[in-house]
Amino acid sequence: MENRYSVHPEQVKRFTTEELRSHFLMESLFTENELTMFYSHEDRVVVGGAVPVKADIKLDAGDFLKTEFFLERREIGIINVGKPGVVKVGDEEYVLQTKDFLYIGMGHRDVSFSNLNGETAKFYFVSAGAHQQYPTQKAAISELTPAHLGDDAASNVRDLYKVIHNDGIKSCQLMMGITVLEKNNNWNTMPAHVHDRRMEAYLYLDLNEDAKVFHFMGEPDETRHLVVGNEQAVLSPAWSIHSGAGTSNYSFVWAMAGENYTFTDMDLVPMNGLK
Repeated sequence: MENRYSVHPEQVKRFTTEELRSHFLMESLFTENELTMFYSHEDRVVVGGAVPVKADIKLDAGDFLKTEFFLERREIGIINVGKPGVVKVGDEEYVLQTKDFLYIGMGHRDVSFSNLNGETAKFYFVSAGAHQQYPTQKAAISELTPAHLGDDAASNVRDLYKVIHNDGIKSCQLMMGITVLEKNNNWNTMPAHVHDRRMEAYLYLDLNEDAKVFHFMGEPDETRHLVVGNEQAVLSPAWSIHSGAGTSNYSFVWAMAGENYTFTDMDLVPMNGLK
């Protein structure tokens, strides 16, 4: 578990590129046979990845959380971004195809990840604090109906899948979904917004090795950027915009946690307010 402390926006104005990347970018989430986790003090979320190849990987934070087991006081949202794999929750097994989601509520002691038929599954997850237990529930991407957004003139035609949210899979405070940009489109979340009542994390996917996303962050009138590669994630504090433009089309998994559970709780930033 790597610890990431919160930083004040006034500090970020003076950050070098290296400092920005060390605080906000999660470059290596998927290592074979390992559980990789980042603990962010932005709303106490845990962002991580698991790639089981030789053996199952147990969801276990050691003594970092100071609880008996990972989900003692937490909930978790999981998406498989690799080949088909299995998440085991107690005695129940859930097969996740590529881009399928699974929500697991508070209180489940035994959770593990495994591959299926020797394929390389890659599980990405975001966990937040919880105050009550909601049912474990799977959402197959093939059974979801996305919101179709954007237009060709703005280069942002995309499908937005809301999965864990108030009108979908119920949770305490975690919201999670995926946005898929169509071919020849490269902009996401522009015009930008902030939501001062919750943080957000982006995992960028479906990029070729030589393709990049320029992720824009910072206060609206003091923006910065991170150059992000495939299967890398960015932490976005509540005071920061979160928007990206890619050298090709891509997908991104978004997850939010914080004070407000309303998906539309956001403060839009007019284009002429960005600097």
